[in-house]
Amino acid sequence: MIRSLWSGATGMSAQQLNIDVIANNLANVNTNGFKRSRADFQDLMYQTIRAPGATTATGATTPTGVQVGMGVRPIAIQKLFTQGEYTQTGNQLDLAIEGKGFFKVLRGTEELYTRSGAYKLDKDGYVVDSEGNRLQPEFAVPANTVSIAVDSGGRMVALGSDGTELGAVQLQLYTFTNPAGLFSKGKNYFIPTPASGDPTTGTPGVDGVGTTAQGFLEMSNVNVVEEMVAMIIAHRAYEANSKTIQTSDQLLQMANNVKR
Repeated sequence: MIRSLWSGATGMSAQQLNIDVIANNLANVNTNGFKRSRADFQDLMYQTIRAPGATTATGATTPTGVQVGMGVRPIAIQKLFTQGEYTQTGNQLDLAIEGKGFFKVLRGTEELYTRSGAYKLDKDGYVVDSEGNRLQPEFAVPANTVSIAVDSGGRMVALGSDGTELGAVQLQLYTFTNPAGLFSKGKNYFIPTPASGDPTTGTPGVDGVGTTAQGFLEMSNVNVVEEMVAMIIAHRAYEANSKTIQTSDQLLQMANNVKR
């Protein structure tokens, strides 16, 4: 009974974390380029009363053993980099990635990677994100530019009033062997870790790298219905674990009252 108290407590803690992850997913349902997270769990150690395959007094081998589990613990919160839906904005500096890859921006000397493609121009004409960090490679749009065109291969061109090309840059996308191993910095930014591997530079549309879509933004990949169902399941699991604690407490109370 004491064992069940602690097992139930670990279950409640695990489901609380699960709810926290789901809540963050739902909070970012309208965040451009956001990737939903999933909590992964594993069972704890077991108390082995009799090991499977043990030899009995008669020399027979037991087909099963007696092992009692000690509960559950969270082992990972994994980012799921599935493609989000697209929304058409018509803004010439809004860019979406169709397929694999990340944009790179520079914050001071720190290189940051993102799927959010809502870019603007700063006072010097550079293409920057909402935090003022410059898109890499840097591109300063000439002052007399009338429009900006970006093709699916990532070539960004500044055009004059007569269609003359005033400047251009070849955008690059960056891929990782294990994007789930990236470290989330918040504000839609990621940085590499030993788990993600180093970034590989690629040209959009070449060697499996995604392409760029101008005038579109990638929305969050959170599915509200799935998250709501997961929240219901987590709530019921939390409730069931609380019931095991209540039941164990009642059994202990009955044992304490045996002599009464």
